[in-house]
Amino acid sequence: MTDVGLERWRLILGAPAGGCLGGLTGANGQRDAALDWLYGRDEELSRRDIRREGGTGPSQLTTVDWLDDITRLFPKETVERLQQDAVERYQIDDIVTDPGVLERIEPNPALLRAVLRTKHLMNPEVLRLARRLVEAVVRDLMRRLATEVQQSFSGARSRRASRFRQARDFDARRTIRANLGNYRPDERRIYVQTPYFASRTRRQINQWQVILLVDQSGSMLSSVIHSAITAACLWGLPGVRTHLIAFDTEVVDLTSDVTDPVELLMKTQLGGGTDIARAVRYAAQLVEQPRRTIVAVVSDFFEGGSEAGLVRAVRELVEQGSIVLGLAALDENADPAYDRACAQKLADVGAWVGAMTPGELAGFVAERVGR
Repeated sequence: MTDVGLERWRLILGAPAGGCLGGLTGANGQRDAALDWLYGRDEELSRRDIRREGGTGPSQLTTVDWLDDITRLFPKETVERLQQDAVERYQIDDIVTDPGVLERIEPNPALLRAVLRTKHLMNPEVLRLARRLVEAVVRDLMRRLATEVQQSFSGARSRRASRFRQARDFDARRTIRANLGNYRPDERRIYVQTPYFASRTRRQINQWQVILLVDQSGSMLSSVIHSAITAACLWGLPGVRTHLIAFDTEVVDLTSDVTDPVELLMKTQLGGGTDIARAVRYAAQLVEQPRRTIVAVVSDFFEGGSEAGLVRAVRELVEQGSIVLGLAALDENADPAYDRACAQKLADVGAWVGAMTPGELAGFVAERVGR
């Protein structure tokens, strides 16, 4: 194995492999020190009797130094993962509470979550810097999610061909079928002589209410972020009137801040108990036309209040003709962790229960609005 290969294995396996693979020098030695500063604090190493032996450890590097080092030594994707592990796995809070750190850090979703968890610890100066980080991440998420939401409302594809050539309307199946005569087996390629595009049908717009109820518990943080941005993207679209309600044991109507998701997120108070039934009863008071209302409850369904009261409130909404969505996750991953027994009871009385990305929720709303 080459020296480069040995050094790579040494970086992967860490200091305990030094006896077999040798030490590290230069940039690789600095990378090893930066990784050791973070992952060397893992309690699993102590349980396995794996100790650090000198070198550059947590006592010699400050968080600012470490951030400067990883930015210089690693590609952007690796830097974001290291920062994410620092704040979420090892709770190194000074990454988002130290002004010197905040001035150096590159905004990313992991740091947004960390700011929202720790903003109550920040003095006004640090909070001002943290808000800039929040604004940068929210702006990027808005740009991406707004495109998904707007596409959902732009109309469904029809089977008719279109004279207008837009990438989003490219009809791949018809294009391949029509150009099979241009297939070259030796190259395993089809040469497209005539591309085809599908037209879109304009939806007939009917006014709907969309009421988003968002659980503020810490485990729902990603969903809180994406709910705020989804509400902002839905706001002002034809045929949709959006409400955003945050809840724990109290209910807070944030609809007036829906156009400013940064301000909205900075107002959220994570943690505390959970009274989903109370939030659903509040939503029921907002309903104007039951058969044109979607109530989306974004929660892990670990009900701290009356579960029977929650089931009863959902049943009443369904019986009056409203659509109730129980979303165990509303974020880019749609990877839910929730109380399945409670969610099943809600499904039994007519709620739709599952997980969605913001784009899928927008598509669901658009389908109803267009009917």
